[in-house]
Amino acid sequence: MDATPTVTVFVPGPLRRYCCGAPELPVSASTVQHALDTIERTQPMLHRQVCDETGAVRRHLNLFVNDDNVRDLDGLRTRLRPGDLVTILPAVSGG
Repeated sequence: MDATPTVTVFVPGPLRRYCCGAPELPVSASTVQHALDTIERTQPMLHRQVCDETGAVRRHLNLFVNDDNVRDLDGLRTRLRPGDLVTILPAVSGG
């Protein structure tokens, strides 16, 4: 029996072209970092849009687990539970 939870990664419209148009990706991952590592292996074009060459999440993107920004949790070490929703959210600015 696999103990790694299956979570859903929500991909915003502008990034869907990097994962064959998929709005959601099922991922088995125990942490947000593990989810990003899985995306790097399975959707490398999407990963390059989300993370820079050092593996850090790009500054103009936010990652949420359910309703909470991972910056307010444990960052990329945030633990995931079965059924969690990880959302990639581009930052919005304007006046």
